[in-house]
Amino acid sequence: MKNKTFTLDPADNQRLQALCGELNENIHIIERHLAVEVGNRGHNFKIIGPEDSIEQAQNIIVKLYDATKEKTPSRIELNQFIQEAITTKKSKQKEKKDKDGIVLELSKQSINPRGANQRRYVKRILDNDISFGIGPAGTGKTFLAVACAVAAFEQKQVQRIILVRPAVEAGESLGFLPGDLSQKVDPYLRPIYDALYELMGVETVLKLIERNIIEIAPLAYMRGRSLNDSFIILDEGQNTTRDQMKMFLTRLGFNSKAVITGDITQVDLPRNDRSGLRHVINVLSGAQNGISFTFFDSQDVVRHPLIQKVIEAYEKHEHDN
Repeated sequence: MKNKTFTLDPADNQRLQALCGELNENIHIIERHLAVEVGNRGHNFKIIGPEDSIEQAQNIIVKLYDATKEKTPSRIELNQFIQEAITTKKSKQKEKKDKDGIVLELSKQSINPRGANQRRYVKRILDNDISFGIGPAGTGKTFLAVACAVAAFEQKQVQRIILVRPAVEAGESLGFLPGDLSQKVDPYLRPIYDALYELMGVETVLKLIERNIIEIAPLAYMRGRSLNDSFIILDEGQNTTRDQMKMFLTRLGFNSKAVITGDITQVDLPRNDRSGLRHVINVLSGAQNGISFTFFDSQDVVRHPLIQKVIEAYEKHEHDN
């Protein structure tokens, strides 16, 4: 969140009262429409909120103050100023999208995918009901999927966000971890928590989890459910069995999206179990409308540059052996 201070000039208490309205009603209307906080001491104003909304709110306040030179602005004039600001904001967002490609506008920040492959991935998520993101760690698969889910929720396209991971041990034993099943699985869901906290804020996420609007659950909890009006993400999809993948994909209900992410080179299943993610590539790839696959490689890694070299070295070693 940003903040900005400015002063209205010239100082005139009658005009200031006409600007603010009875009991600051005009200011409260601006706050509600632009999701900002406006405070003032006399003619000195402070606005807190997203940077572009702060600019719009300041412009409205200045226009209203200018209008008080001749008369007290009406509610109709205030609404016109607000509508002009919102229209201008949308126009700027469209220009930015046309210039830079895909941009996800969230309440806390804008997410601009890096590179052509990430942009294709996000666009396919937006355009399809079932999307797969497959590739190594560090390519943004999970983070961008969560960002798309948050955008869909904030724009009221879905009512819930459901985040799922198979509870498969990566060299450790779940049985020796303390707590109930939910507490045992929590460490495996940490990357999803981190993405949510960054995109929505810790306090907001915890409130939505408490209200069951955001649900984070092991894959086994999905059996027998039909999920409507939801954005569902299955992370670490390489650790599903073929039956589990089929079960998950058939949970999709009306007005819902599903995104499945994973790295088929990092399977932690027992040797006799074939990865459901590897299997589904052959079953669905290129055959269905509404289903998309995006494949990432080491060139798409957006973490520390050494990670790309590590991935390439392992790929070369496995190929040579």
